[in-house]
Amino acid sequence: MSDSTPLVSVIVPTRNNTRTIRDCLASVRAQTYARIELLVVDNTSTDDTVEIAEGLADKVLSGGPERSAQRNLGIEHARGEWVLWVDSDMVLPADGVAAAVRTALHHDAAAVSLPERTIGEGFWTACRALERACYVDQLWLNNPRLVRRELLTGEHAFNLEMTGLEDTDLRMRLREAGKRVEFAPTMIDHDEGRLTLEDVLRKRYYYGRSIPSLADAHDGAVRSQGGALIRAYVSHRSDLLRDPVHTAGMVVLRGLEAGAYVLGARRGRRDQASRRDRPSQRPAQ
Repeated sequence: MSDSTPLVSVIVPTRNNTRTIRDCLASVRAQTYARIELLVVDNTSTDDTVEIAEGLADKVLSGGPERSAQRNLGIEHARGEWVLWVDSDMVLPADGVAAAVRTALHHDAAAVSLPERTIGEGFWTACRALERACYVDQLWLNNPRLVRRELLTGEHAFNLEMTGLEDTDLRMRLREAGKRVEFAPTMIDHDEGRLTLEDVLRKRYYYGRSIPSLADAHDGAVRSQGGALIRAYVSHRSDLLRDPVHTAGMVVLRGLEAGAYVLGARRGRRDQASRRDRPSQRPAQ
């Protein structure tokens, strides 16, 4: 790559993730794309996460309390024309950044999605892997990961009221603004370890608390997302039929997740109402 090649700032938010962060950061360092700066934003880890990051990253920042705030902090410190973010349990292929930048420049795109696949152990992880395999060719279900930095600052920063759905919000904002989003011909490995129902449902409940904010920001967002999921399953029905055991598990998992999302969304509405009422409360005179 020549010096005229745009600098890419890779941002990795993390917290207490010694299991996978070394592989994640090493995969960034192993990129064939030469002009990369690597920023890790840690949220008060109490294990060796920071020490590992300091050995591999260009800069380690401390910030939180959630992933949106961590990414925004990383973007504030980024020098790149482009920003690419990965979670600390993801591994980039060696040509991942190069493929993403090449796609963006070739199509004059504002953002690029990098499809991902689930890796890990256990039955529920295999069900998740089958589910995610239905999304790899569905642009509407793959959130952007490489975005022009100018589209992520100021009022365009990640929404601090959302956790887990901030990527979906960004994708919808870019589409509504008429920005072009493209697919990169590459694949990220998402190491989800050994999933348990308890862990999955707890996370979906937590993410569900952001659903009211997403729905308020984008008319029909929840309905369109649900429709895109159904279309993806129909499109990959032959793959699902070839693996009936894990397909049945996927159906159970998705059904339970939907319930957790609903409960989380109800809590999110109550949280919104509480925030609205708080400013009106005044101490007695």
